[in-house]
Amino acid sequence: MRDDSDDPAALSLRDDRTVGAPVLAALRSADDTAGFGVDIAATLAWAVSVGRARAVERDLVDDWELLASVAARDVTAARILEPHLDALDILDQARRDGHDIELDRVGAGPASSWGVFAAEGAGVRLEAHERRDGWTLTGTKPWCSLAAHVSHALVTAWAGDTRRLFAVDLRADGVSPRPGPWHARGLASVVSAPVDFAAAPAATVGDPGWYLRRTGFARGGVGVAACWWGGAAALRAPLRAAAQRSGADQLSRVHLARVDTALWAARLALADAARSLDAPAPPDPALTAARVRTLVAQAAETALHEADHALGPLPLVADEEHARRAADLQLYLRQHHAERDLARIGGDLADGRGAW
Repeated sequence: MRDDSDDPAALSLRDDRTVGAPVLAALRSADDTAGFGVDIAATLAWAVSVGRARAVERDLVDDWELLASVAARDVTAARILEPHLDALDILDQARRDGHDIELDRVGAGPASSWGVFAAEGAGVRLEAHERRDGWTLTGTKPWCSLAAHVSHALVTAWAGDTRRLFAVDLRADGVSPRPGPWHARGLASVVSAPVDFAAAPAATVGDPGWYLRRTGFARGGVGVAACWWGGAAALRAPLRAAAQRSGADQLSRVHLARVDTALWAARLALADAARSLDAPAPPDPALTAARVRTLVAQAAETALHEADHALGPLPLVADEEHARRAADLQLYLRQHHAERDLARIGGDLADGRGAW
């Protein structure tokens, strides 16, 4: 066990501040992975091994500590790991809900690496068609992260007027990942570009609408927030070092305190959500997820802002690890829709939901 105050790359959401052995094992294996977070193929192989090593019976807090701790080590690595583990969880939940999944149809197995492509975009549409020999996908799916690198993906597509979830082999004939456009400075190697499908074989995962109404949907959304929190938590170390320097003024301590208190509040929100969403019938899971994602996103943005003000331009131009972390986290946070997500929370409250 390890205290998260001693190691910023091992983050705990537990009252006793301990970190489980699986998190420490994943971090040790990350240290043994050449090019971790930089070499996409090597990091994906590591992610597959982490997914295979996870215990079947585990608490939600275990998953979020793992994601946060990996993000504290490297944000890009967490951005690679999170959708792979999310896909495995989705497949497991579909099986528990009694849905048969013909993964043999798309050549998927324990060695597969996974993405989850559920975004929609203006002017493009991915449609699913059922034929005598099974389902196929035709059209374009936007925002497909690492489609040129992962072997398989869970993809939402339109079957008539309803969105359904499908598993697809991204190496199959009829699947063409685009190389861009991708001019990002953050997460530069995690290309998120459209994929074109032309009658590509697919296997159904759940019945129509299952993906969005499943109980694990909210949990997956908070898993992304755990990555944001872990990535931001690593900014405490340079701020603490700045506050400890000889001659440091009170402002350096103010910057450190603002970051610490924001991230501490986000930690409490994540820990509470883990307990709530692990309950057999969690109240308002979607609203819980939206609240936590908002709190964590605000804390991470506070950390980035205060680090810039406290440290100035030097680490952004002279410290490769810090500069990459700041750029990666800034882009990753845009998976949160800011004021639009707040508007949804406000709408729920206005409609009488979410009392506390």
